[in-house]
Amino acid sequence: MNVYQYLYYRSFGISLVAVLLFALVLPAHGQAPRPLPESGVQRLFAGKEGALVIIDCSSGAVRSYGTGVATEPLPPCSTFKIWNALIGHETGLLTDPDQGFYTWDGQTRAIASWNRDLTLREAFQVSCVPAFQALARTIGLERMQSWLRSIDYGDRDISAGIDCFWLPAKNRKTILITPTEQALLMQKLVSGALPFSPRAFSFLKELMRCRKTDRGTLYGKTGSGAFDKERYMLGWYVGFVETREGLFCFACAVKGENVMGKDARALVEAFFEERGYL
Repeated sequence: MNVYQYLYYRSFGISLVAVLLFALVLPAHGQAPRPLPESGVQRLFAGKEGALVIIDCSSGAVRSYGTGVATEPLPPCSTFKIWNALIGHETGLLTDPDQGFYTWDGQTRAIASWNRDLTLREAFQVSCVPAFQALARTIGLERMQSWLRSIDYGDRDISAGIDCFWLPAKNRKTILITPTEQALLMQKLVSGALPFSPRAFSFLKELMRCRKTDRGTLYGKTGSGAFDKERYMLGWYVGFVETREGLFCFACAVKGENVMGKDARALVEAFFEERGYL
């Protein structure tokens, strides 16, 4: 347990004893996930192929549905904006969620919300690809590679190019990461086990906050994969939930015709709602 972990959990009012107990039960990297009960969860997938991996941070238990896809390396799509933003903060490029971030270049794109100037918070929420491509170019190939090695992100292959290595396309080899790896990496982030400062994590939470109810707060980032022009075939939702019952990290990937990140998010929200966490 390092000082970042301690400070983070103290921010939730958790005692030092609880923090130490949490450290003792954290699962080792690569621990085999325990399947979730098929009933209920299968209905949420509505016949689509996919995986939902949930980590209970109080016990360290890793549970999953769709174990085949849970261990399948996939392009992270726009879920990589989580890490792009964190690295941008730690390299001094990003300081405030509401800072001016994206100046529209005048090119009309299919997603209307990208066709205007955006703050960082707005660009993150509408998942503005050209904005985060520009950030990646500013970070640069060498610094980006160094950070991805230090956090052990997927297969760490960014050879496709500094501003497209996370974006799937026909005949492009992107960086690849499994849903289980995504959830485990998120667990490491919230526990302070990655080389990001507590300030960087607080900054990220401002960007990732999606929904707050009397029962809990949802933090997440969607990702949508179009492998052939605008034909979407992959949807991601990655993040964590703070609830009265504890802290849960998750990664959901759904595959199929016209599947997008919004579909994965809807599945995750339904899952936590049915369990009374949202």
